[in-house]
Amino acid sequence: MRKAVVLLSGGLDSATVLALALRQGYACHALSVDYGQRHRVELDAAVRVAHTLGAVEQKTIRIDLTAFGGSALTDSSIAVPTGGVQKTGIPVTYVPARNTIMLSLAIAWAEVLVADDLFFGANAVDYSGYPDCRPEYMRAFERMANLATKAAVEGRRLTLHTPIIAMSKAQIIEEGVKLGVDYGMTVSCYQADAEGRACGECDSCRLRRAGFEAAGVADPTRYFTAPA
Repeated sequence: MRKAVVLLSGGLDSATVLALALRQGYACHALSVDYGQRHRVELDAAVRVAHTLGAVEQKTIRIDLTAFGGSALTDSSIAVPTGGVQKTGIPVTYVPARNTIMLSLAIAWAEVLVADDLFFGANAVDYSGYPDCRPEYMRAFERMANLATKAAVEGRRLTLHTPIIAMSKAQIIEEGVKLGVDYGMTVSCYQADAEGRACGECDSCRLRRAGFEAAGVADPTRYFTAPA
């Protein structure tokens, strides 16, 4: 079996991507990153998802982005927006350089594992306007990885797979349901409580709930307040 490193946050999108990679026959090594996010309970979900779906192993790497802040997810003084999905501009939930850092950690582990494939749940359709979720960024990172690694210099090309990048949230959910993903064990909320219950009001909650509605699938999300 070919080895792959799969970035696994514990949310809906990354769980679907892990299931897709497994269906394609990869031996999946799941990598989660504890960067000091407000919703750290998602990391507990990542462990559950990796174990339930059948990853070879799951690792959580710690890197403290609260040292910089600059995001509602890493700075407790910045409130998570709850007024509806922002239509223009980049929201305060964007974490500077987060995806670049996580992907860099993934290629480091891939080199050690002698894995030529990375899977990442970036999405450019139903997302919150983050610049590091765009297809052109993903292509640029893949080119960089094939310049920067010993493996690539020695002739082993690394491929960055972003299988859900052009899918709507409803399409992602429909695909995951076909693959048997239990979305009840995932956490997407930006301010989930210690039990993993969602607020129902942040951008991530609104996009997730709308996805289930559009897919015609019952929403298994547990909320600590009634969704707006």
